Amino acid sequence: MNKTRHVVAIVDDDPRLLESMGDLLESAGYVARGFSSAGSLLVNGLSELDLLITDIGMPGIDGFELRDLVRKSRPELPVFLITGRHEIADQGRAQGAGGFFRKPFDAQALLAAIANALHK
Repeated sequence: MNKTRHVVAIVDDDPRLLESMGDLLESAGYVARGFSSAGSLLVNGLSELDLLITDIGMPGIDGFELRDLVRKSRPELPVFLITGRHEIADQGRAQGAGGFFRKPFDAQALLAAIANALHK
């Protein structure tokens, strides 16, 4: 294992969530990179990422579509889905996700899931 910090990208169209998630991840020792849309993440590239956290309900490319695009180019990259919309959370596509969290989520549970995904 290298000594560099893991890079976690957060994609959400809510700037307050991007800021708070970034602070949480940085305080836990990760490098956090926030993006306000899936398009901005894709333009930036996926090569340096160790994990992706994305909101499901976003304009343009939603979280499900982003997850599918990421799986085509980086199938090994863990992708966590988050949503505050409970009708989305109950869909089968969300339930089958490896990492899935409803807003508001437990910060410690999220950090534990990230650590588990990155240290497999």
